[in-house]
Amino acid sequence: MPDREYVASKLLGSAYLRLKHRSGLEMRLCPMDGFSSAFAMLSVDFGSSDACFGLSEGDIADVPAGIAHFLEHKLFECEEGDAFERFAATGASANAYTSFDKTAYLFSCSDNFEQSIEILFDFVTRPYFTPETVAKEQGIIGQEIKMYDDNADWRVMFNLLKAMYHKNPIKLDIAGTVESIAQVDDKLLYRCYNAFYDLSNMVLTVAGNFDPETVIAAADKILPEAKGVKVYRPAVDEPQEVVQDRIEQYLPIAQSMFYIGFKGVPGDTKQNFINQIRDELLCDIIAGESTYLYRRLYDEGLINSTFCAELFCGRDHINMMFMGESREPDRVRSEINAEIVRLQKEGIDPELFELCKKSLYGRYIRVFDKPESLSGMLASTYFADLTPYDLPEIVADTTIKHLTDRLVKCYDISRSSISVILPKT
Repeated sequence: MPDREYVASKLLGSAYLRLKHRSGLEMRLCPMDGFSSAFAMLSVDFGSSDACFGLSEGDIADVPAGIAHFLEHKLFECEEGDAFERFAATGASANAYTSFDKTAYLFSCSDNFEQSIEILFDFVTRPYFTPETVAKEQGIIGQEIKMYDDNADWRVMFNLLKAMYHKNPIKLDIAGTVESIAQVDDKLLYRCYNAFYDLSNMVLTVAGNFDPETVIAAADKILPEAKGVKVYRPAVDEPQEVVQDRIEQYLPIAQSMFYIGFKGVPGDTKQNFINQIRDELLCDIIAGESTYLYRRLYDEGLINSTFCAELFCGRDHINMMFMGESREPDRVRSEINAEIVRLQKEGIDPELFELCKKSLYGRYIRVFDKPESLSGMLASTYFADLTPYDLPEIVADTTIKHLTDRLVKCYDISRSSISVILPKT
């Protein structure tokens, strides 16, 4: 019998099944009453920042930028046909994505869940790469890369990462470049697949209207046994200072766009995840909609409704970003920097702290109201050695001292950059 246990939250009146399948695949299965659909996601601990790895310490080698994303594309193609077409026949809606440190394959459905989960298990565990199909995909992904080159939302973010990071591969575009993907061949894809797509390096998360026993039966039927492959990732010696203070680009847009980034000091994956939650709270206190600074910038026309904050964290990085549209992005940066310095000197207002804390707590409680949100959180917390039920507790346990320490340690305006996209006239 598989190793299994139920993880429960008395506060939320919710529980999910934690299961170590005999194949080696970890599962997090959470049936939800009152829902008509189910959402499933198979996540792999492999992303675009895995640009250098090996199966032993003496086997370390670089791979072309964008290969994780390339592999994601290619897995949908198999000898029997395209996996998207197989999902469409069951009525399921399927997709996939590659991030800096994960690749995920997912689907949602209201009917034929058993057939859909079998398709997911089947195509992810049966790679099919040939020189001819790889060459065809290079042209398709090359066009996608060129589209992103002209996408202002994409460029403003990755320009910022290039301005902030010297060596960390997160500065590289997730899809790579036309030149880098030209180096990809079927042998390289199999090398990456065999290294990272071992079932012991994955987690399946399902939430919504489904029977966990259906998932286990499909896994028994289809999944091979994990080999227990261990991948070696060399540490990146990333300097604390940023590469450059400011970077800009001109594109055909109506309004200037900006990203302001603060280069944090990373810990391990679990601590980065906890700090990311605290940074969400801190960003609300610095320039959230409840702050005087936000209202003043908005009333003066320096920001609009697109203004928000975003947090990135992973195995070896954490950074905090403010973004939006503005006719004077450098002035917005100056105002945010001034507010950070003020908070570092004068401290955080207790009343604002409590207001923002209650708001963030509510946001994390609402994660449990949507199958897709819960499935995603089950996956991300698994890789951080946490559970979704830990997240509201992390918010509740956060103190002003926690945030004050974060302000001093990671919101150093000398370790920040701004990326601006200006209208091309």
